[in-house]
Formats: sequence, C-alpha cells, structure tokens
Amino acid sequence: MDFLEPAFMQRALLAAVLVGITAPAVGIYLVQRRQALMGDGIGHVAMTGVGLGFLLNSSPVWMATLVAIAGSVAMELIRAYGKTRGDLALALLFYGGMAGGVLLINLSPTGSNANLTSYLFGSLSTVSPEDITAISVLAAFVVLVTVGLRRQLFAVSQDEEFARVTGLPVRLLNLLIAVTAAVTVTVAMRVVGLLLVSALMVVPVAAAQQLTKSFRATFVLAVATGITVTLAGTVTSYYQDVPPGATIVLYAIGVFVLLTLLAAPLARRRAKAAEAAAVDGCDSTVPAVRKPADDVRV
Repeated sequence: MDFLEPAFMQRALLAAVLVGITAPAVGIYLVQRRQALMGDGIGHVAMTGVGLGFLLNSSPVWMATLVAIAGSVAMELIRAYGKTRGDLALALLFYGGMAGGVLLINLSPTGSNANLTSYLFGSLSTVSPEDITAISVLAAFVVLVTVGLRRQLFAVSQDEEFARVTGLPVRLLNLLIAVTAAVTVTVAMRVVGLLLVSALMVVPVAAAQQLTKSFRATFVLAVATGITVTLAGTVTSYYQDVPPGATIVLYAIGVFVLLTLLAAPLARRRAKAAEAAAVDGCDSTVPAVRKPADDVRV
C-alpha cells in the first residue's frame, strides 16, 4: 500500500474515484440517446478552454469548464435545429476547438505542448489541490443532476415526443444533459485525458448492458465498473509508469470483453428457461383427453 503515501497519489486516487462515478453516470444517458461520441467532441472543444486558461494565467480546469459548456450548448442547438448541415457545423466546432487549444497554449508564456499533453492523456503527478477542489465541486453537480433527475432524463433520452406529451421541459432537459456532459469531460481530463474521456463515458455502460436489463441495474453496475477501472488504472500507472488514461480505458475494454463472454452462456440459459416455461404453459392449457372407462359401452 505504499502507493498511498505520496500526496500526489492521494489526490490522483480521489480524482479517479470521482471520475469513475461521474463519467458512466452521464454516459448512460448519452448511450440511450445514441450520442456516444458527444464526449469526444466536447473534449476537443475543451482544449480551447485549457489553452485560454494558460494564456490568461487562470485555472485551466475552470476555463475549460466554461468553454466546454458553451460548446455543448452549441452542439445541442445544432442537433436540434441544424438539419442537413448540422454534421458539417459540428465538425467545424470540433476541429476549431482542437486547433484553438494548440494555438492558445503556444501563445501563452507559461504553456507548452508538454502541458497540453497532460490534459490530452491525463497525468497523475499534475493533479493539484486546486484541481481536486474544482473536480469535487463539478462532480457533486454531475451526481446531483444525474441521480436527482434520473426519471426525467431517462424519459427524454428514451423518447422525446413522449416526454413532451407528458409535459416535461424537453429542450431544457436536453441542454442540461449537454451541460452535464461538458462538466464531466472537464472533471475527467486530469485523470483520463480529453481525448479518452469519451471511452470512459461509454464503455462501462456498454459493459453493464451485457448483464443487466433495467436502467437502475445498468446505472449501478456501470458506476461500479467505472470506479474499479479508474482505481486499477491509476495504481497501475503509478507502478508501471504508463499513461493513466490509456491504462484506464484498456481496463474498461477488458471488463467489457469479460462481461460479454459471461453474458453469452447466461443468455442461452435464459432462452432455454423461457422456452421450457413456454412449453410447460402450452401443455397446461391443452385439455386432458379422458380415457373411456371399462364399463362405458360404445
């Protein structure tokens, strides 16, 4: 347990737990909405915020949060109103965000490509106490939204028209999902990195869906998987001196493969049980044929 002694590892592990909770908590709604790559796009836009933070000598985490929120709102508006040219507008937004981040951080007197790399792929040693404060506040917001409004967010993610008929503020909830996803990206960028955070938002959810049938069970298992892989990846990164983000994502993919292999025989057993139950049900509905008694005369 010597990995708990360095102060930077204590901060990294705390950040990893918060990321493991928040990323799947938001990702489950993105998967339901078939927007699995939205986190990747927000990560590209957040790069501009990181570069702007270095240029203005302010917190890159908070600046990235503001820019990512603005970008996520723009994405949602493009999705809602940008018909045939929406994909082109999103591509320009993503590439512009990446280019802006690289340019701004090189214009900064205190920034460099090495600083940007730590935000792109994650870095254990650079998680500062100020980062922990920002990550904790942002993670609390994400948990409050994803758990407190889970029924409304699930309804909107499943069927917007039905949610609108029931009286839910669909447009506001859609924007809230986008903003929460943006906050999650900035929470995770210090541990997983901006380029890999989307995988942590999606893969644990996909892994949980291999075994679960209900939304609640998928949510719980996805969060448990997220916490497990982030902690395992962080500890492995400390001992093996490998990038934490890549290690965490590979662990998540490994869990997905494992649960997929376990789900196959389980699905066959369920199918056989259902088939047997259906046969038994059919047998019970067929009236029994009465054998004629010996004393019945024909």
